[in-house]
Amino acid sequence: MPLIEEFQVQGNYLFRYRSFFPILILVAGLGIHIHFRYMENGLGLEEYYYAICFAVSMVGQLIRVLVVGYAPQKTSGRNTRKQVAEEVNTKGMYSIVRHPLYLGNFLMWFGIGMLTESIWFILIFALIYWVYYERIMFAEEAFLRGKFGDQYLVWAGSVPAFVPRLKGWIWPENYFSIKNVLRREYTSFFNLIIVFFIFHYSQSVIRYNGFTKFGTTEIIWFGILAAAILFYLTVRFLHKKTQLLNVEGR
Repeated sequence: MPLIEEFQVQGNYLFRYRSFFPILILVAGLGIHIHFRYMENGLGLEEYYYAICFAVSMVGQLIRVLVVGYAPQKTSGRNTRKQVAEEVNTKGMYSIVRHPLYLGNFLMWFGIGMLTESIWFILIFALIYWVYYERIMFAEEAFLRGKFGDQYLVWAGSVPAFVPRLKGWIWPENYFSIKNVLRREYTSFFNLIIVFFIFHYSQSVIRYNGFTKFGTTEIIWFGILAAAILFYLTVRFLHKKTQLLNVEGR
């Protein structure tokens, strides 16, 4: 099989299972986080460093919010079976980078990888991410090129694939829909809180040598977790059982 077709086949295959990629990062990162940071030297991460890591991940979440909030119908979706696009989205985040959702994902997971404080893990994660998502981006762009032709080529010729340019922002024609964001991003935000809680909780258990003795920061994190659970259950109920989060044409 020619290399171009092989890359496209691989990309379409990986596209179906891209949601499982964070699980591998979580398991590997948590193991390093526990073993090397605490089990060997007993040192925990400072709270300010947790805040930095969380901020990096939240920047990634914010990028996803900016994409989804303006996204037209049948674009920027969570579909896994096949590529779907009714138009070439060239405005908003797509006016400065061709794959903003994958950029957002990278930053969300990069913040988690930073929790390991292992430069080797962070570098290996970045390399694996690039190899994995390069195939997916290749397959997506081959699909868009085949469907939209010159319209896609003109846009792709002036907008970088992954590293955003610092000028050329074009405001979307759609209004920003917070309902769209809540409906499509509540799970990723909740998962992000869960992951950071797990990392922090594992540190606290080892630091205090038990499951019950915690300090002020641990209590704060339990409060954040409780708020996140309430948020998740509320939005999920509204999404699954009502029409309140539905947006016509979005």
